Amino acid sequence: MNVRTLILVGAVSLANAIASAAEFKSAQVYKSPTCGCCGNYIEYLKQNAIDVPVIDVPDTTAVKTKYGVPGALQSCHTSLVNDYVVKGHVPVGTLKKLVSEGRKIKGIALPGMPPGSPGMEPMKPGTLTVYEIPKAGETPKVFSIE
Repeated sequence: MNVRTLILVGAVSLANAIASAAEFKSAQVYKSPTCGCCGNYIEYLKQNAIDVPVIDVPDTTAVKTKYGVPGALQSCHTSLVNDYVVKGHVPVGTLKKLVSEGRKIKGIALPGMPPGSPGMEPMKPGTLTVYEIPKAGETPKVFSIE
């Protein structure tokens, strides 16, 4: 095998390893045991082949505080996707974008429980503004419009 072929094989192997690392197949969800829309969102994730370990917590505020989610970006449940914090009814396509891009951010949030978001049907593409969760004292930036 010549050097060029060896380098090419190594590059392809590295690209495949990076692509595999950038996938997500699980979203751990912290939610109130009585929240119906959270249940709808969990079903939406499952319908999209996402494994969803669910942790019912009596106080969702404590989870939001633990992960540093500012009040303006809060919603009902908190998810952990790979190394990211995700707030709210974020579409699966946006979760895939977050993981595949590998940005150095805390996570993303779809504040409130907007009509037209997954779990708050009917879904209305183009109406959902998803924000990056900022570091303390920073202003949230738009991550995507879904």
